Amino acid sequence: MLRDDLREMVHEQLDFRELLYQLTARDLLLRYKQTAMGFAWAVLMPLMNTAIFSVVFMRVAPVQTRVPYPLFAFCGLLVWNFTASALRFSVTSLTTNTNLVTKVYFPREIFPFSAVAVSFVDYAVAATALVAMMIYYGVAPTAAILLLPTIVAIHAMFTAALALLLAMANLFYRDVKYLFDVFLTVWMFASAVVYPVDGIGGWAGALIRANPMTGIVEAYRSVLLYGTTPEPIAFGWTTALTLILLPAAWLLFHRCEFRFAENI
Repeated sequence: MLRDDLREMVHEQLDFRELLYQLTARDLLLRYKQTAMGFAWAVLMPLMNTAIFSVVFMRVAPVQTRVPYPLFAFCGLLVWNFTASALRFSVTSLTTNTNLVTKVYFPREIFPFSAVAVSFVDYAVAATALVAMMIYYGVAPTAAILLLPTIVAIHAMFTAALALLLAMANLFYRDVKYLFDVFLTVWMFASAVVYPVDGIGGWAGALIRANPMTGIVEAYRSVLLYGTTPEPIAFGWTTALTLILLPAAWLLFHRCEFRFAENI
């Protein structure tokens, strides 16, 4: 039964893939409409944050990293910004499209999936700056980079699962969007985005290592910056969680769709 439902949901997405493409293109155009820099903002924002954190963690409270700190921080911020941006747009993706949700039939998960796709485009654009920084600092990729597509896939799937849950939660409880920004800030600093997790011990270190985003961020750094494979326990835990969470979140979203119109 569950397998049949999941198969049906995947087939629906394939049938409505053109709509997903159109919504993604629309949201990309709206995001950068009447901006002088356009897609350059996708690169500028993580660069600005990298500069700020570089001052803090190189001058004020120095930390030791295996690669130059700006490269270390930019890699983490690039990964984090994809998830944060996707979730920020996903949380209101249903409530800001009320006419389509209530009047036209199509799989409603297209809205949070579109938010993830838009943020993935920004992520891909910003990744060019990471490549440039790796060249500048003389960090060459190794054979470990062959694992990068797997890490990107797990990252996107994990983000999509959370996007489904947040979009649905905000539709039923509008408080979610107000609490979300606070949660996002706390989550970032609990994900080893701008500091090395190795130097943190005790229960705080254990919690940070158990955070799925920490496993994802560190997996990117391993294959791109360190030339090693991801830490098997941390990334294995994140992968297992993602493979359970995405089908569960998607199925829950699908089964609650009939209640969406009455809660708009």
